[in-house]
Amino acid sequence: MASTPRRFRDPGRKPYDLLVDAVLVHCPGCGGQARIARLSSETYWWSPRRLTCAGCGLSRMNHGKVLSFAGRVAEPTDPWFGLPLLLKARTRHGYVWAYNREHLTLIQQFVEATLRERAPWYGMNVKMTAVARLPRWMVKAGNRDEILRALSRAATAR
Repeated sequence: MASTPRRFRDPGRKPYDLLVDAVLVHCPGCGGQARIARLSSETYWWSPRRLTCAGCGLSRMNHGKVLSFAGRVAEPTDPWFGLPLLLKARTRHGYVWAYNREHLTLIQQFVEATLRERAPWYGMNVKMTAVARLPRWMVKAGNRDEILRALSRAATAR
């Protein structure tokens, strides 16, 4: 007997909304988990950020407005310091990555759903949501198991 379909409704989160919270990266000093967080109460993705590592005590500042989303093609990086993201896993199609746990959960819920509902067509910037911008190979149902395995590897990354 077939299981009931898991439903996913696009919450309408934009990619930049996911950058407002802390971003997890590999520390350039010790290679452990470092965190990039905003310094002020401003909720903009271009606001000043601080890189901190609890393992080695490394701390660096970025005073904002200098972002680079291009980075290296081979490995996903953060837009402020260009450091490799912590939550990533390689697949045969490319990297599965997330900026933080919330982003990872959003992608996981989308991929495991068998019934995916988009944001309403009449909404503003419908095609600009984070899940609407996922690459085609992540959206295909035939790749679901591989992507979910990669997401679980990324979730346990240290």
